[in-house]
Amino acid sequence: MQPVLKSVSLDKSQPLQQQLYVALTRLILEAQLEAGVHMPSSRRLAEDMQVSRNTVVAVYEQMKAEGFLVAEPGRGFFVSPSIRSEERRSWSAHNQSIVSCEAGQKGADGKQTAKKSLRASASLNEGNLPFTPGLPDLQAFPIKQWNRIAHHHESRLSLLGYDNIQGYTPLCEAIADYVRTSRGVRCNADQVIITCGAQQALALMCDVLLDAKDEVLIENPGYRGAKRVLQRHDIQLHAVPLHNNVLNVDALAKFSKAKLVYCTPTHQYPMGGSLNIAERLQLVRWAKAAGAWVLEDDYDSEFQFASRPFAAVQGLMDDAPVVYIGSFSKTLMPALRMGYMIVPSQLVEPVLRRKHIVSGESPTLAQAVVAEFMQTGQFNRHVRRMRQLYKSKWQYMVNAIETRLSDRLNIVAESAGMHLVVTFAQDDMPLVQHLKKQGFGSASLSDHFVSENIQENQFSKQNGLVLGFASASEKQIDQCVAVLDAVLN
Repeated sequence: MQPVLKSVSLDKSQPLQQQLYVALTRLILEAQLEAGVHMPSSRRLAEDMQVSRNTVVAVYEQMKAEGFLVAEPGRGFFVSPSIRSEERRSWSAHNQSIVSCEAGQKGADGKQTAKKSLRASASLNEGNLPFTPGLPDLQAFPIKQWNRIAHHHESRLSLLGYDNIQGYTPLCEAIADYVRTSRGVRCNADQVIITCGAQQALALMCDVLLDAKDEVLIENPGYRGAKRVLQRHDIQLHAVPLHNNVLNVDALAKFSKAKLVYCTPTHQYPMGGSLNIAERLQLVRWAKAAGAWVLEDDYDSEFQFASRPFAAVQGLMDDAPVVYIGSFSKTLMPALRMGYMIVPSQLVEPVLRRKHIVSGESPTLAQAVVAEFMQTGQFNRHVRRMRQLYKSKWQYMVNAIETRLSDRLNIVAESAGMHLVVTFAQDDMPLVQHLKKQGFGSASLSDHFVSENIQENQFSKQNGLVLGFASASEKQIDQCVAVLDAVLN
């Protein structure tokens, strides 16, 4: 065996194949294994490393496929001459800080790399801070039951290949049953399309329904993700103001040429109001008269605390020009990146053709887990538990803010959802940054307003915070309120 290979040590508690691959490729790239070197036989290296021969064979084959090794029939594997020595030195110098850091050295390069790694980790974790809007209480998620279902499906070969673009059929059926019974949606499973979150659903519908220069309406303030999707199209985007924290349906009358309106009628985002039944019917009648489509984002209708949520706009009348959009990010977990939409039958094929182009099918294995979670009743039980938990947190946070801050800010305390809004006079962006330094997530209310230069609409932005209480404990609520108290004082 090459003397340099004696320096390779493997941690038996970690995946051996990956460790051996990393060690051998590093020796080649650092020119410790020169071009043309004859590698030990798979049997010999397996004995020396105390691993299975299959592990060594798999590593050799992978390295051959990537060009690190070449095979000569009857002789074995050799280090490829195609990696020139100067390329190796360049690679080695480029990665020296990483190698040093992994080896436990504390040089300046290693420290700098470690700091960069920490910064990268911090930026990734910013979306999981307490009070981040839209983040559910992940500690309350029934992970054991979820893992049991996942383990049940992970070895099913039928789930490891390709499925159809529309979605896993049992999940489409489960979603159709759920929205029919819980939200009054008029649909069958053939109208359900699985998407990568609600934003993809919105993007697909815009691609299918809109042409250049079409007029599109959006709530103001409204969901920032929808604003980003809509602004990428060559359209005329109009901002429609709110009235009593909901879409001002009366204001739609002047937009007779609009092709589409995006709205959150059950729980307006971010202000939290709900359109009453008269306003919902008025919205549908306007859409029919204008020849427009309504994109109904029903993002967290499950979490109404004072009463049952109003029926979905989509189910109010036959042939309503409404596309219903839902997501599992709030009810289950954001990491699923799974949403769905209910589209009229005539739109199913055009949407599927577009989805086939932009993303292909959605991951089947994850869909199968969600489907069984719903079919066995665990989804409904989980939602009921979360509704009670979030109601308790909402009440606690409202009381804490009213007790300590009512003289310095206004609280928009709609009894629904996973967040609440507070408004005040001062600039909100510095406060968002200050909260982040203290370990708390939040969102700037002013950032939810559509830019004032869109068409003829001129709106002054309102300052405030969108605070997602669902992911925070009572202790964290007290701490965050104390920080707000100190800053606003």
